Amino acid sequence: MAFLLRTEITINATPDKIWAILTDFKNYPNWNPFVTSLTGEVKTGNKITVRLEPPGASVNNFKPTLTAIETNKKFSWLGVFLFRGIFDGEHKFELIDNKNGSTTFVQSENFIGILVPLFKKTLDNNTRRGYEAMNNKLKELAEKQ
Repeated sequence: MAFLLRTEITINATPDKIWAILTDFKNYPNWNPFVTSLTGEVKTGNKITVRLEPPGASVNNFKPTLTAIETNKKFSWLGVFLFRGIFDGEHKFELIDNKNGSTTFVQSENFIGILVPLFKKTLDNNTRRGYEAMNNKLKELAEKQ
């Protein structure tokens, strides 16, 4: 089973400005209402520690692996519950340069595994609201800097 959760927002800031905020992990607790803690080095193959606080749902702490990093364009991680195929999530942050001083920020996650149907409603409600809250705060922060 699979489920893709995708949100996007236009931010009136350049990709490099948004990238600087997204990769400043130590500052996440100061602005991010969804990913309230993110620690580790921004380097492909590294494990990071993530704390998610979706609105109306349980706090989730996990240690995904960074799977892709393209400066000013995207980074992604893969989280696996127990072992592959149970409940895996590949989370992506993508920055699309609109070539007019603005950037489309896309936050998505492809969930795959046998437990996905059990969590689909929570993902589509609580987790989606967490993505949107993060997107809005990122926009607010990038546009005022």
